[in-house]
Amino acid sequence: MNNAPRNKTLHQSAQERIHNFKEVNLGFDDALMLEEASRCINCKNAPCRTGCPVGINIPAFIKCLTQNDKDGALEVISQSSLLPAICGRVCPQENQCEGKCIRKAKLGGSVAIGALERYVGDYGLKKGTSALKAPAPDGKSVAVIGSGPAGLACAADCAQAGFKVTVFEAFHKAGGVLVYGIPEFRLPKDDVVAKEIDKLKALGVEFRLNTVVGKAITFEELKEQYDAIFIGTGAGLPMFMNIPGENLNGVSSANELLTRANLMQAYKEDAITPIYCGKSIAVIGAGNVAMDAARTAKRIGGGEVYIIYRRGREEMPARAEEIDHAEEEGIKLVLLTNPVEILGKDGKVCGIKCVKMQLGEPDASGRRRPEPIEGSEFVIDVDQVIVALGTSPNPLVRKSCAGMEFSKKGTIVVDEETMQTSIENIYSGGDAVTGAATVILAMGAGRKAAKAIIENLNERV
Repeated sequence: MNNAPRNKTLHQSAQERIHNFKEVNLGFDDALMLEEASRCINCKNAPCRTGCPVGINIPAFIKCLTQNDKDGALEVISQSSLLPAICGRVCPQENQCEGKCIRKAKLGGSVAIGALERYVGDYGLKKGTSALKAPAPDGKSVAVIGSGPAGLACAADCAQAGFKVTVFEAFHKAGGVLVYGIPEFRLPKDDVVAKEIDKLKALGVEFRLNTVVGKAITFEELKEQYDAIFIGTGAGLPMFMNIPGENLNGVSSANELLTRANLMQAYKEDAITPIYCGKSIAVIGAGNVAMDAARTAKRIGGGEVYIIYRRGREEMPARAEEIDHAEEEGIKLVLLTNPVEILGKDGKVCGIKCVKMQLGEPDASGRRRPEPIEGSEFVIDVDQVIVALGTSPNPLVRKSCAGMEFSKKGTIVVDEETMQTSIENIYSGGDAVTGAATVILAMGAGRKAAKAIIENLNERV
């Protein structure tokens, strides 16, 4: 058995990357790809597949790579995943496919499945051809609301079934969270996201940008014009702490910072919509969005950046790689700490008052509950606070789609087998149903909905 340790991907140095928005993780070159692919032992039960939300035949595509058959690897992945160059970059493989790899514990670490998937995805983009094939049009039509991962996946499958698909996107660029939420240094927009979307355009998918469903066009109008509707509007409504001082100048959500920086490129010197970044910045939260916000702020402002989190490092929900990258870039983790008040002077942020925490008994989620330590209050001098505590679905769908059933959290209620909502012929999936989750889970939901849509429409005379 090959006991070689896991190969590391190539990276920009921390000293270099904090001064630019170029991609940090550079992936594998050809030699490293072959070395890493050869570590897969092609085990019989392939537990890695059970960890993949869309069930990619991981051993099969890796075996193709060991034979330097890149086209074969691309074909295998394309049977299950439509966005390998994206998923290979941003999916939490350590908790999914790689988390199930039998090499994880004792055999040099899990096979770097995500990096190998990215390699194959990038090869496909460079090659410039798509494994997606559009059959002859069959006359049926599908409206997809939202062009994020769930919407793109649903649109692709429906288009391949011969349906006329129209994607409605509120922003001026397609891609949803892929373009507004994930920074350029983690996911290049022109070289990766735009090219993946071009695959769908080649299938005949139409994208109507700058179109807010519920305002520019109603659900009733869509129901009259299309045979089925898929709602993939995501979860873009930010949550706040509800503590004193949140209305001060200098307080914003991570969503605002990331949308302005990513979608509107506010980090550029000649940006027409420049964004404020302070000299000392506190980011509240410890998920991937918090890491993205902190690292973006570091690049724009260049000052001190603190990540404040009420639990410890082991409890941080962000990917380990993103936490490591943040620390390498000089971002400071302030753990077991909870903000209680944002301090201001002349209407502007001048500090954040915090209390130290300790971990008590596990809560309903199984994580130890953070409890304040009496008399431990202290102040961190900052002039900006960015809140990254999660998101919930935009209430516009709830307000504009009469008769649809929603959960107490504002998510859309669907049939788990078909992803159909409480309204016939309207389906939904992704963060609009689950709340904020991962790209690959949203894709899986989009494909499940597409399967039900295709079966339903094909049964109609």
